Amino acid sequence: MSRGDKSAYTDKQKRKAEHIEESYEKHGLSEKEAERRAWATVNKQEGGGKKSGSGRS
Repeated sequence: MSRGDKSAYTDKQKRKAEHIEESYEKHGLSEKEAERRAWATVNKQEGGGKKSGSGRS
């Protein structure tokens, strides 16, 4: 997956990141920095994009 490619994320993760990004922007961050922090937050909370295979938790 190339940097910036969000296709490996679920719709729920994408919505979550969008909501977080809007919150950061309201607090005065630039759009680019807000997006970066929002995706970092989603990755930290949910461990990244979709996972496949048995035994994953």
